[in-house]
Order: sequence, then C-alpha cells, then structure tokens
Amino acid sequence: MTQHASPPRDDTPKMSPVEGPSPWRALTARADVRTLSLLGVLAALIVIGGITKPDQFLDTRNLQLVLTQASVIGVVTVGMTFVIVSGGIDLSVGAIVALASVWATTVATQEYGFVGILFTSVIVGVGCGLVNGMLIAYGAMVPFIATLAMLASARGLALQITDGNTQVVTVQSVLDLGGRDAYILGIPPLVMVFAVVTVIGWLLLNRTTFGRRTVAVGGNAEAARLAGIDVRRQRLYLYLLSGLCCGIAAFLLVVLAGSGQNTNGNLYELDAIAAAIIGGTLLSGGRGTITGSVLGVLIFTTITNIFALNNLQSDVQQIAKGAIIVAAVLVQRRTAHTT
Repeated sequence: MTQHASPPRDDTPKMSPVEGPSPWRALTARADVRTLSLLGVLAALIVIGGITKPDQFLDTRNLQLVLTQASVIGVVTVGMTFVIVSGGIDLSVGAIVALASVWATTVATQEYGFVGILFTSVIVGVGCGLVNGMLIAYGAMVPFIATLAMLASARGLALQITDGNTQVVTVQSVLDLGGRDAYILGIPPLVMVFAVVTVIGWLLLNRTTFGRRTVAVGGNAEAARLAGIDVRRQRLYLYLLSGLCCGIAAFLLVVLAGSGQNTNGNLYELDAIAAAIIGGTLLSGGRGTITGSVLGVLIFTTITNIFALNNLQSDVQQIAKGAIIVAAVLVQRRTAHTT
C-alpha cells in the first residue's frame, strides 16, 4: 500500500482578524500618546510657573482662578470640538457669548431673577445656533460665511442692547454663585459646571450614535449620507449644541464678572479653535477628542496666568500662543503622513 506523505504541519499560531492590529487600536494608541504629550506640556508649564513665581502661582487661590477662567472658554471649546470634528467651523461663538450675556443682564430680564438670567443665556445661545445650523445645513451656506455673518450680527445687536455700557448684575443669588462661600470642597461652582459639560461631551462623542455620526460626517459626508445618515439634520444638531455651550458659557461669564458687556467673549472663537487643534482635533474633520481639547484650554489658560504673574506683555503672550498653534498643526500633518 502506497503511503502518502502528509503535508508539513504549520505550528505558527494563527492570528484571527479580531486579534490583528486594527485601525481603531492604532487610533486609540495615537490618542493616548497625544494625551500624554499634552499632559507633559501642562506639567512643564506648572513647573515653570512654580519656579518663576512659586509663592503666587502655586497658591491655592491662583490655581482656583486658573480653573475658573478655563471654565468659560472650556465650555465653548467642547461645543467647538463637535463642530470641527464634523468638518465645520464656528466663528461666531465669541459674539454669541457676548449677545447672550448682555441679553441676560438687561433690567427686564433681571426682574425674573436667577432663573430668568440662566434661561435667557441658554435660549439666546441655542437660538443663534439654530440660525447658524439652518443656514449651513438647509441653506447650503459655507460654515465660514454663515458663522462670520452671525459674528457681525450678534456683535452689532449686543452693542445696540447695551449702547456701549456695562450692565451690572443686581440679582444677589447670581453674584453669590461666584463668591468663595459657594465653593464646595474648595472647588468653584463654575469649575464643576465645566467638569459636567466635559463629561457629557466625552460620553456624547465616544459612547453614542450621535458621536459616531458626527465623526462619520466629518470623515466623509457623502459616504455618511449613503450609509443612511441624515447629514443635514446632524449638522443642524451640531450647531445647536455649539449654541447651547455658548449660552452656558455666557451665564458662567455673567457669574464670574457680575456684569454683561458687548465686548464679552472677545476672540473666544480663536481660543476655542486653537485649544481644539492642539488637542488633536483635525480642522478637516473626522477626528477629535474632548480630553485633548480640555487639556488645550488648560494649557492656554496656564500660559496666560504665568505671563500675567511675570508682568510680561500681552503681545508676547499672543506670539507664544501662535507658535504653539503652528507647532500643533505641523505635528498633525506629520502624524497624518506617517499613518
């Protein structure tokens, strides 16, 4: 009987498709590296602040101030991150904050007390976001143009409401919220609001269908449409979300400053975009992290605080911020080419 030689055995362990390297794991690894890098930058800034002005920078009151100042622009940045991830842009966030803050501090609004100021801030922000979303999603306007028009209109309306004057808050419950007696375990209420918005934003982007649709629209809007996603409605929701964040930030600013001014929120759009960019959000859309954006806000706020404590001019501070933005974009481009 002829014996047929059995084929040689391959003892090399087989790797299933699930066990193999996936794009999602690679993306997660890059995000972890980016987060650690941002934490390293923030730690370096803390060391610099501690060396240059140890008694002032490391003081508990100063650290509370840094976190409080970061809270207002931080809430705006959370909304901006969603918009940029979807491939859009919102240049009107600073103007919306100004309009919401002055509308909420008029004499007529303050007659309704704490609830009236909070409700007005939020509803004005959402209303502006609705206009932006309708123009972009259903009016087929370029986001840059639509939000630029909103920027000019909201600033003009805020100036008209105030007539160039500062509107002082007289509602004591709102003023008390910004006082030290309102701190819980040494944490200002504004920081707590920022933390809650950050957690909700993170869950929304990373653990919900809404977040997955946002990333899909930013990555390839046409492919998302063919996959059954209502791209126009998704974009409308995103600008509503951005407006909501602006309304919340306007209320926090009113609490922090105790007044409403038409100059509130000046250059917030640039700070929010810059924080999102250095946090790893791609301007072209399709990728971004709430964690990175929040770290970007903390980095910029810490830089501002260090410059102020060392009596350095604001123009030098702006140059430093510009250099950081350029470096972040260059790193993004290099990462995109190597992956």
